[in-house]
Amino acid sequence: MNIYPAIDMKDGRCVRLLQGRYDAVTTYAQDPLLIAHRWQEAGGRWLHIVDLDGAKEGKPSELNRAALKRILKEVPLPIQFGGGVRTVDIVRQLLDLGVARVVLGTAVVRDPALAEEVFTTFGESVAVGVDARNGNVAVQGWQEESGEQATDFVKRMASIGAKRFIFTDIARDGMLQGINAEALEAVAKAVPEIPIIASGGVTAMGDIDTLLRLKSERMPNLDGAIIGKALYTGNLDLVEVIRYVEEI
Repeated sequence: MNIYPAIDMKDGRCVRLLQGRYDAVTTYAQDPLLIAHRWQEAGGRWLHIVDLDGAKEGKPSELNRAALKRILKEVPLPIQFGGGVRTVDIVRQLLDLGVARVVLGTAVVRDPALAEEVFTTFGESVAVGVDARNGNVAVQGWQEESGEQATDFVKRMASIGAKRFIFTDIARDGMLQGINAEALEAVAKAVPEIPIIASGGVTAMGDIDTLLRLKSERMPNLDGAIIGKALYTGNLDLVEVIRYVEEI
């Protein structure tokens, strides 16, 4: 199971939000590059980076894009990046910069034709962000609800070629309250042949154990977990998590 330490960027800084709320921001570093180096030195195999301003505004943030470029230049880890990716051109630009995997959410929720084009053109180099509140997919930086259930959405995306999903339970994100295993399992079972990355609420080693057990017993398509706030608060230590997962 892959571990993806998260770097969320707002106004060029490394921050965390509570439940996706832009009025509940905690800044952890003025320069996200410092955090990228920290996760690299801790043994990270991937970085998961989000442009929060892009996600909210629907277009890439220049400050956050500049930070991304510095990280790509100086940190030799594959990067999974999302936020404000709304067009084929932006996907191509990010891949050309060196991003390993681009995450799309709002755009593919609202535009099935765009989704199909992206899946056909870029294949494994894109993932679909499934951000859910009470089971309902949210868009526009989690500020609006789409009216579509997450399980129905992943089936629809799978039918037109999606290769990987990232499922986030918004209510758990940044709250340090543990994962929503039931919601995660429901989405994973809806598309059993497609890899799923868990996000939102990974707080303690007990959550890692739960994910490993789910993968072993009922969710073979569980690809990994994104860990955010718990790494910043010290609830989880990236070195220990990676060592534990790799020993299983």
